[in-house]
Amino acid sequence: MSPETAPAASEADRPAPSLRELFVGFLSVAVVAFGGVLPIARRAVVERYKWVDSDEFTELVGLAQFLPGPNIVNLSIVIGSRFRGVPGAIAAFCGLTLAPAVFVIIAGTLFARYSDEPAVADLLSGLAAGAAGLVIAMAGRMGERLWRRPSVQGLGVVAAAFIGIAVLGLPLLWVMLGLAPVSVALAWWSLR
Repeated sequence: MSPETAPAASEADRPAPSLRELFVGFLSVAVVAFGGVLPIARRAVVERYKWVDSDEFTELVGLAQFLPGPNIVNLSIVIGSRFRGVPGAIAAFCGLTLAPAVFVIIAGTLFARYSDEPAVADLLSGLAAGAAGLVIAMAGRMGERLWRRPSVQGLGVVAAAFIGIAVLGLPLLWVMLGLAPVSVALAWWSLR
């Protein structure tokens, strides 16, 4: 049985991660992730550490996307504060941002020196392609529940979001603000 199909432990069965575990967990995500951090974070938070299950992760990513700021930073703060309050949010945030901050300073210095080299441009193109692939893979895994048990309401919201953003070119914020109350109302109505 894969980690995805294994029965999820109840929230009471899962021990809350310590501040150190939150810091190290998000530091490990930051160290191995370039560009596509959410897929790596999902693998770490859901499959490796089992802090939340797949459905909870999808809900938390939705919240992180709705809040202003980078999704992964918002996600680390939400998860850290969920388990350890403000200190947990700080530990997760610092773990997530420490390695990239050091890397960006070093990379910026090197890029300023070697930006005219064709190999550097090729390297950046390869990294961008890899990051795009990771984001597509994560979207597929997050949408897995929708594709396994499709509902007319869920597929309608997905179609409306796609049409609004990709076809009509509407800003993501306006599409989210328009579809959020619709999706909440549809979910509430389906529970009745």
